[in-house]
Amino acid sequence: MAEVKVFYDRTGNTLVVWFGNPQDEVEAEETGDEVILMKDQHGQVIGFEKLNFLPPSDRPVRIAFETVAL
Repeated sequence: MAEVKVFYDRTGNTLVVWFGNPQDEVEAEETGDEVILMKDQHGQVIGFEKLNFLPPSDRPVRIAFETVAL
C-alpha cells in the first residue's frame, strides 16, 4: 500500500508532501519556483515542499487523491 504524508504549516506558509520515507532524505534541490525537491541517496524524488503556500481561505486544507492505471 502506498502512503502519502501531507503537512501544512500555517505559520510558515509551507506545504510538504512525502511519498517516500522522510528519513531517507539526503539532498534537497531548489527548483526556482518556490518548490524544494527532497531526494534519496539514489537521486529519486521522495517529497517536495512548496514555499509561500497560501490556501484561498481560512478553512482547512483539503487533499484529494486519484489513482490512474499506467
